[in-house]
This record gives sequence, structure tokens and C-alpha cells, in this order.
Amino acid sequence: MTTQTATPPGTVSEEAVRETALAQTISRPPRSLGRDALHRLLRNRAAVIGAFLVVFFLLVAIFAPLLAPYDPLKIFSGKGYQQPSFLQPPAPGEPVFLLGTDYLGRDVLSRVIYGARVSMLVGFIPIFIILLIGVSMGLWAGYRGGRTDNLLMRLTDIVYAFPDLLFYIIAVTALRDSALGQMMNGLILLFVALAIVGWTGVARLVRGQVLSLKRKEFIEAARMIGATDTEILIKHILPNSLGPIIVTTAFLIPTLIIAEATLGYLGLGLRPATDVTKSFFVTSWGSLLLDGQPALNSQPWLLVAPAICVAVVVLAFNYLGDGLRDALDPRLAGTE
Repeated sequence: MTTQTATPPGTVSEEAVRETALAQTISRPPRSLGRDALHRLLRNRAAVIGAFLVVFFLLVAIFAPLLAPYDPLKIFSGKGYQQPSFLQPPAPGEPVFLLGTDYLGRDVLSRVIYGARVSMLVGFIPIFIILLIGVSMGLWAGYRGGRTDNLLMRLTDIVYAFPDLLFYIIAVTALRDSALGQMMNGLILLFVALAIVGWTGVARLVRGQVLSLKRKEFIEAARMIGATDTEILIKHILPNSLGPIIVTTAFLIPTLIIAEATLGYLGLGLRPATDVTKSFFVTSWGSLLLDGQPALNSQPWLLVAPAICVAVVVLAFNYLGDGLRDALDPRLAGTE
């Protein structure tokens, strides 16, 4: 014989609480897919911190003239390899260098702030060229199939087989003194070199998405009502492939930033600027790494400061990419 425990007066039973919570869940209006993904993204603290850091460095790059304490090209005579002010306080009336100076006496902090312009721009501008080529190739190859798919994928394999860094070095070295290599202090050449071999991964990803989507029922329905191939690709297949494309983009940007820093460290990055008022791009973090390498013992902050900036930006994009992957794929987000 079973006994039931009586609920004390004035208290609510567990069943009533569960029923109330279930009723609230059912009555809650459903969120759209976009709002649901945004909700999951905002719940990911690492992704939010990564997004905040990305926005922070973008603002630093945009407002560099307002944030930099000195002209990044100004030479302070007799102040070469000055230690940071928090290690060696300056005498009264002398300029304050928070991160010290380089071998010419230029303020390191101002140069690091201006270097964010090139390093952040290199991460965002070439990605548009990469997406344009990669998405177009992947969409057309996956949808057409047959000889078209085979031809485009063999072309992709040829480009993919070429070492990226070696191609960057050859392209920049061969065209550095040409008209293309002199535009915007060599930045246009760098954009083109990074984009030419960077689209292969996007093309393969998009092709796989198209192959999995083109036999779906909604694609067959669109074809039955007379939709053209272009309409099917743009209005139906591409929107359903945006999730993986966005995640891949978030992981590609730090790769481009590291590539620019590597080229700058090898002396193949941005051309030196002579007038900050005539050139929007003065220096880059990669060039600062090159300047700081011989001064590692006398002025380590010349190398440490840009290295920390590169590491933080790359880590921020990786956190943001992980958050976007989880937010855009509910299967990876866990139950809520």
C-alpha cells in the first residue's frame, strides 16, 4: 500500500512548477533562425570577448590620428632606443614614451597604433576577393557537375598545391618595383597576392554544400515552377550555405593577418612611408616585428608590442569563429 505525501498549505508542488514552465515555453512566440543564432552567440562569453576585441582594434585603426600621442614618423633626436616610461621615468619637460622608442627615436606606441590600420585592412579587404572567387567557383562547380565540376576542381587543386607563403614571397619580390607594387605603398599588391591563392578552401566548402543541397525537395520544387539556374543558386542554395561560409571567413581573416605579419618580418611587407599626412598607411605590425628583432635586448618592447597585438587579434577571431560555428549549427550548441 503506497502512501502519498501531502503538500503543506501555502506551497507549490513540483508538478505545478513544471506545468507552469511548460505552459510558458509553449506560449512563448518562436524566435527566427537569425535571432536564435544571435541568442546562442551572445551566450558564448569567449565569442563576445572576441567580437569586442575585433571592434576595439578596428576603432583603433580608424581613429589612429586621435589616439596616437605623437606623429609615428617624427624622430626625437638623441632618443633612440628609449626605455618605456613605466621603466625609466622621463625628466620633467621631456616627452613621455609609454612603450619607448625605436632606433631612430620614433615613438613605439604611435607606430603600433598606426600599424593596426594595415594589419586589420589586410584581414578584411582580400577576404572579399577570396569570397567572390571561391563562392562563385564552388556554386557553379557543385551545381553543374560533370565536366564543369571536374575542370573547376582540377584548377582548384592546382592552385591549392602551390605553397601559399612561397607564392606571396615570389609575387611581392617580382612585382615590388612595378606600378602595381608601388600603389598604396605596396598594399594593393599584397591584397592581390593574398587573394589569388586563398580562395581554394572556400571553393571546396561551397561545392560540398551545393552537392548536399541541390537534390533537396525545395530545390526540386523551385525547378518545377520554372526557376532558372541562376535564381536557384542565388535565392535558394547560397542563402542555405551562408552559415559555413561565415564561419570559414572568421577563420580566414586571422590567417591573412599572420601572412602579412610574416611578410613584413621578412622585409617584404609595406613600403616605408615618409609623410603621415600623405599616406594613410604608415607601417604595419609585421614591419614593426622586423624593426624590433635586432633590438630584442636593448628595447624588447619594440618587438613585444606588435607581437602581442597580432596574437590578441588572431585569438579574438578564433574565438569569434568558434562562437559563430556553434551559433549557426544548433547541433554543436548543446541543449538550452
